[in-house]
Amino acid sequence: MAFTQPSHDEQQDWWRGAVIYQVYPRSFLDTDGDGIGDLKGVIDRLDYIASLNVDAIWLSPFFTSPMKDFGYDVSDYRDVDPMFGTLADFDRLVEAAHARGLRVTIDQVLSHTSDQHPWFQESRSSRDNPKADWYVWADPRPDGAPPTNWQAIFGGSAWQWDTRRCQYYLHNFLVEQPDLNFRNPAVVEAILGEVRFWLERGVDGFRLDAVNFCTHGELRDNPPRLEIAEGFIGVRPDNPYGYQLHLYDKTQPENLAFLERLRALLDEYPGTTSVGEVGDDDSLGVMAEYTQGGNRLHMCYSFNLLTDNADPRHLLAPLEEMEARIGDGWPCWALGNHDVTRLATRWGAEGDATRLRLYLAFLLTQRGSVCLYQGEELGLTEAELTFDQLVDPAGITFWPSYKGRDGCRTPMPWQADAPHGGFSTGTPWLPVPDAHLDLAVDRQAREPDSLLNAIRAFLAFRRRQPALVKGEIRYHPLRDDVICLERRHRGECLLVALNFAGEPREFAAPREAHALDDAPSMVNGSWQGGTLRLPAYGIAIARCPDCDPGQAIWHP
Repeated sequence: MAFTQPSHDEQQDWWRGAVIYQVYPRSFLDTDGDGIGDLKGVIDRLDYIASLNVDAIWLSPFFTSPMKDFGYDVSDYRDVDPMFGTLADFDRLVEAAHARGLRVTIDQVLSHTSDQHPWFQESRSSRDNPKADWYVWADPRPDGAPPTNWQAIFGGSAWQWDTRRCQYYLHNFLVEQPDLNFRNPAVVEAILGEVRFWLERGVDGFRLDAVNFCTHGELRDNPPRLEIAEGFIGVRPDNPYGYQLHLYDKTQPENLAFLERLRALLDEYPGTTSVGEVGDDDSLGVMAEYTQGGNRLHMCYSFNLLTDNADPRHLLAPLEEMEARIGDGWPCWALGNHDVTRLATRWGAEGDATRLRLYLAFLLTQRGSVCLYQGEELGLTEAELTFDQLVDPAGITFWPSYKGRDGCRTPMPWQADAPHGGFSTGTPWLPVPDAHLDLAVDRQAREPDSLLNAIRAFLAFRRRQPALVKGEIRYHPLRDDVICLERRHRGECLLVALNFAGEPREFAAPREAHALDDAPSMVNGSWQGGTLRLPAYGIAIARCPDCDPGQAIWHP
C-alpha cells in the first residue's frame, strides 16, 4: 500500500485533528483460538484499519496483568501479557502500522497499578522498606474507620485495610488497583521511565487513563453534593461516588507539575503525542487547563459527548463552552468507547444507518481530534447479556440497575456466515450477538451504501479538507434542530449543517455557498440559489469564500 510521506511540520503536528481508531485487543481478532483477541490479530487487520482512512490506532491495555479490570490493573508496565502475545509481536505491530501510514498510540495507566505489581508487593511489606511511600497509605481514624469518606468508582470505600502494615491504602477504582503516590519524586521518576520504555520502542503517543486521578489532595472528607451528578463514567444514582463533591481525591493543582514533566519527556521524541482521559465535575475546565500553554498534554477528552441525550441543544452546550474556555489548548472528542453503551443503542439509532451517518458526521466536523471506537463504523448495537455472561466487575457489583461495560466490548464481527463472526475458532470471552452478524465487515464491504463504506468515504473526504481537520470553528444559533457551524483555515470557510430532525428542513442561506464537488454521497443536503435544503437527518457542507465572520448564517 503506497503512503505519501507528510512534510516535516505535518509529521510533528499529525495529532492535531487526527482520527484515532480505538482497538480493544481482547475483542478485535483472535488468532490462536483461545477466545481472546491478540496483537497478531491486530496486525492481521491493519489493512482494514488503514482502509478506514484514519490516522492512528489507540491500543487498549495489553500489558501483563491479573486482568481484574481487563488490563487496567498493570503488574508489569514493560511486557505484554501472554494472552496478547509478546514484545516481539508488539514491535512487529508498530513496524507494520507505520508501513501503512498509521501511528500507534497505547494506553498508559499511570495513576494506579495492580496489587500484584512488584512495587506494591514491596510497599505493603512494611512501613520502612524502600518503596514504603510509593503508594497512598494512611492510618485509620481513632475509631478504626477509613481516613476519609472518599468513595471508589466501582463501589464502596476508596480505602482498603492492609493487615501487613495495619494501614489503609487508597484505591479510586477496584481494591486490586492501589493508587500510586505522585507526591513522591521517586514515583514520578519511575513512571516517566516506564513511559520512556515505550517511546524507545517507537510508539507515537499515549492515551492516559484517568489522568486527573494521579495526584491526591489533603486527607479530608469530601463534602456532599446537593444533587447526585454523573461526574465520571459509570456513575449513576445507585453509586455513592456521585454523592460527593470530589474536592480532595482527584484533580489536584499539583498534577500540573507532573503533566509538565511528562510533556518534557515526550518533547524529546518529536512527533509523539498524548491524549488524557478526564473525568471530573468540571471536565471541560480540566480539559482546557491540561492542554493550554504547549507544555502540558497535547489534547484531552472527557465524557461530555458520551451522553445518553442526543438532543442537539444538549450536544451543542459543551462544544460551545469548550470553545469559550480552551484558548490555545486542543480537545479530543468521542461518541463511544469501551466504557459506555454502544452509540447506536444509546442514541436510539439501532438499525438506522441514516441517523448514524449524521451522528458520525457531527463528530467528525467538530474542532479537535477524534477517537472512533472499533465497531462504530459498522453501527454495532449494545449486546444484551445475561448475568451469568457478565465478566465486568462494575456490572456484577451494580446488577441489575447497571449491567456494566461488557455489552460494548463484545467481539468484532468480521464474517457474517462464520462461527462467532469470524472472531475466533474457539469460544469467545464474550459472546458475539446474532444481531451483529448482519453488520459484519465482509457483508458491509460488499454493499456500496453501507455505513462502513459511507464512513470510509467521509473520512477520505475529511482528509482533503484542511478546514475540517485543523480549522477554527464558529457555531451559529441552533434553529429547528439544525446545527450549523463554520470551519475556517487559511482563508477558506466551510459551512456545515446537520439536521437532527426527522423531517426535511429548508432555510435561506448565503448565495455564495456552494456544495463541494468531491463530497461523498452521505453529504446529501443542497446549497442552491441562496437556499439550503436538508433531508431528514441530512448533512450539508458548502464552501463559502465570502463568509462574513460577524454575520449569522441563518438569514431572515
